[in-house]
Amino acid sequence: MSMNSKNINSLYDSIDKDRLPKHVAIIMDGNGRWAKNRFLPRTAGHREGVERVKEIVEVSGNLGIEFLTLFAFSTENWTRPKEEINVLMKLLVEYLRKELNTLHDNNVKINILGNLEKLPQLPREEVYYAINKTRNNNKMVLNIALNYGGRSEIIKAIQSLIKDVQDAHVAIEDIDENIFSNYLFTSNQPDPDLLIRPSGEKRISNFLLYQIAYTEFVFTDVYWPEFTKEEFYKSIIEFQSRKRRFGGV
Repeated sequence: MSMNSKNINSLYDSIDKDRLPKHVAIIMDGNGRWAKNRFLPRTAGHREGVERVKEIVEVSGNLGIEFLTLFAFSTENWTRPKEEINVLMKLLVEYLRKELNTLHDNNVKINILGNLEKLPQLPREEVYYAINKTRNNNKMVLNIALNYGGRSEIIKAIQSLIKDVQDAHVAIEDIDENIFSNYLFTSNQPDPDLLIRPSGEKRISNFLLYQIAYTEFVFTDVYWPEFTKEEFYKSIIEFQSRKRRFGGV
């Protein structure tokens, strides 16, 4: 057994399987800088990043994580060069076509956070197909945030709630946090226990703004294409080292 394998096994054994985060969210960041450091095009970083998606989804399922949310494409990412956007959409299609049967066989349900209507036709159709195929799966929910923005999610939720109030489906005096959360993309899901952001950046970038009120953050300097299961285990261990008080003593 190699030293690296021993280290990974040691990290795995250090995780308390009875105190796993139920919901882990990840801002997949650093693909471009990873590629730049290797004198490669940014698209090479995105392609390597897909390999980490495969690995972390598999590891999460094996650990018993019930909800995994990956920030794949934000509402602000449309400002990137068209060529880069096209590559990202192509990689999305490739990932779904190659991995969908494996995800389905492993009882993973695919859910989307964001507005899909702006996506090009082919990736939009592939996403809807994946959602439909896995809709009855219940081992793990894989949330993919596509064309997602936290502020726009909250505004959309408010608009929908106002309409239901106007249509007398909801009484104003009954509105509380639980009712409001039902109008978010993460309806019927627990809020993230752990948010991981690779790449050295320490900001939220308009991600799950309502849901992360009491989420634990782990920031790491490792770029996403280098975020292997070893790094994932380290983040889980860091999470488990903290005492969550939720405003209490």
